[in-house]
Amino acid sequence: MAELFNVYPLYDIEPVKAQGSYLWDTHGTRYLDLYGGHAVISVGHTHPRYVQALTDQLNKISFYSNSVKIPLQQELADKLGALSDHPDYALFLCNSGAEANENALKLASFHNGRTQVVAFTKSFHGRTAGAVAATDNPAIVAPINYNQHVTFLPYNDVEAARTGITTDTCAVIIEGIQGVGGIQVATDEFLQALRQRCDETGTVLILDGVQCGYGRSGKFFSHQFSGIEADIISMAKGMGNGFPIGGILISPKFKASYGLLGTTFGGNHLACTAAIAVLDIMKDEGLIENAIRMGNYLMDGIRQIGGYKELRGRGLMIGIEYDYPVDALRKTLLFDHKQFTGVAGKTIIRLLPSLAIGVEEADQFLEALALETKQTV
Repeated sequence: MAELFNVYPLYDIEPVKAQGSYLWDTHGTRYLDLYGGHAVISVGHTHPRYVQALTDQLNKISFYSNSVKIPLQQELADKLGALSDHPDYALFLCNSGAEANENALKLASFHNGRTQVVAFTKSFHGRTAGAVAATDNPAIVAPINYNQHVTFLPYNDVEAARTGITTDTCAVIIEGIQGVGGIQVATDEFLQALRQRCDETGTVLILDGVQCGYGRSGKFFSHQFSGIEADIISMAKGMGNGFPIGGILISPKFKASYGLLGTTFGGNHLACTAAIAVLDIMKDEGLIENAIRMGNYLMDGIRQIGGYKELRGRGLMIGIEYDYPVDALRKTLLFDHKQFTGVAGKTIIRLLPSLAIGVEEADQFLEALALETKQTV
């Protein structure tokens, strides 16, 4: 019998049904989803408008290549530009966050002809060749993933950025809020200094919004809190609410040409339909505003519980750092309280729930956390 390549440690849980912020397993047990499959579930599981849109599209056409007109791509670009307040940026569609960052780096190098990249400590940009080279995790960088052209600077260190970004630098790539890195939030001063230094040196500023974008922070892209504009913005995860889609928003300073970028599956009919449904739901149901409201509610509740070392985040991207390993806490939340959470490193519980989460779901988590952390402390 063929076997799967064993690269994922698996919990003995098999979800077979999902709705809103909940999952059900093969035994009918209900779980509260506070992680959204790594920030992917943005508008809630099996939202009826989302399901209906995909069903209707499946009955028309599911795929053809980018050699023909696909008006859904333009509809997506228009709606994304409007909701994200980037109406003058162009959209290139692909399939994942890693691909988005790969194409962002490639486009930057085409633009200024340079090769040197600045990334930051604890960064995570993907597992493809260019993206993983800019990821600060030697364990997942294979020998073939050439990364001698990448310099890692300290996150939120303004002086290091001013000296480390030079006229030889092709691109600076940064997460406005680091996800895998532990929900580290870039300061306004830091992002503004990066923008200024990139302008001075002709460097392309890439904001990786794969996890922290798409409304999760309380603005469409987290770097918008700082008042800066990126040259290229990458996105994926919450973009399709579970359907694979990624993309980059590209400043008008970049000029397209045939063959410059390309993809087989990117921007297909189903992917665009999923992404359009997500944007429509986010807009009509006020989910970006809900991310602010419920993020504040959760963080206020966590502060009242206490017992942590540090609480970080914005909106519905929250990291709770303890001064002890959280593996046991995460398993207790999952198996005793039936709540999915994530981790970052060994000491941080990571929350990335649907942007549609409500008070009832938040209270369930806060009650469980209060019970278990009191016992731990």
